[in-house]
Amino acid sequence: MSKTLLDDLEYIHTKDSSDALGIAQHQTEQLTQPFETIALYDTKKPSKIVWAGMGGSALAPSLVQSWLSINVPFEITKNYELPHYVSEDTLVICTSYSGNTEETLSALENAKQKNAQIIIMSTGGALQKIAEEENIVFIEIQKVAQPRFSTFSQIGILGLILSRLGVTDVDEKLVLDSLHEVSTGLEEVIKNWAADVPTSDNRAKQIALDIAGTSPVIYGGPLMFPAAYKWKISFNENAKNVSWCNVIPEFSHNEFLGWTSHPVDKPYSVIDLRSTFEHPRVQKRFEVTERLLSGKRPAPTVIEAQGDSVLEHLLYCVALGDFVSMYTALLNGLDPTPVDLIERMKKALDE
Repeated sequence: MSKTLLDDLEYIHTKDSSDALGIAQHQTEQLTQPFETIALYDTKKPSKIVWAGMGGSALAPSLVQSWLSINVPFEITKNYELPHYVSEDTLVICTSYSGNTEETLSALENAKQKNAQIIIMSTGGALQKIAEEENIVFIEIQKVAQPRFSTFSQIGILGLILSRLGVTDVDEKLVLDSLHEVSTGLEEVIKNWAADVPTSDNRAKQIALDIAGTSPVIYGGPLMFPAAYKWKISFNENAKNVSWCNVIPEFSHNEFLGWTSHPVDKPYSVIDLRSTFEHPRVQKRFEVTERLLSGKRPAPTVIEAQGDSVLEHLLYCVALGDFVSMYTALLNGLDPTPVDLIERMKKALDE
């Protein structure tokens, strides 16, 4: 019955009213925007960088940290205030898809008080208004249905910023070429996960069926952990499903034991995001963990990242997670796009 459900295009289109699956299928197009036209004006090379953003607006920098070697301290802050060390030689990138996220607006005021260099990224809202009124560098984010669907676009923007400011050893041309190459290859892969591909040939549908009715726990090594975190967010927001994630090797020093005290029949599913670019000892830890925890936890669904670069591995995993979580939403009888309770939270905070 479930297989028939995920192959029922009428059911899918009825539930997926905002065409989240269509957005996921075409998200690689975000990697080929004309990023080179972005103007940074007189922004100088900083000694430190802080990215201020929440939720989907904080995904891109963690992925870029795995992709590019950044040669200045780079911190992601998800808070109302910035780190105490922020000063005139710090670049603060304030990002909010809507432009109205209260934590990000507060961080912006904090950045101004500290006389930091500032770049603002949004689709509009209060952030754009402040940028225009105070002559702050503004970069427009491509509009999509929800902030979490704009991750690929923000990766490209940040990659260009870092290369143009000279805080990574990868030059601007190579950054742009890499984005185009990944877009072309991943576009072909994603076609295999589309709604019109039957379950028998669709890896994303198969994984969704395997984990249905459970709380997914996703693991990645240091390079792939940002993708694991994206899976967590996608399960939370797309499928409205509780989910967790952790990173190996830290997992081996604590959480590893947490799986051993109860029967194997736990209400969880385990997903390993593995990459050949991870440190050899990290790769071995995945194998040893699977062996030692056999019979003590659900057997992991192993995702072997595909591609010829760290960026390809990351975005392969991210895209697959998007599809799996959306199909999980459909199995849950839900529309993947709306996040009504989050919107109610924002309104309640203003009452």
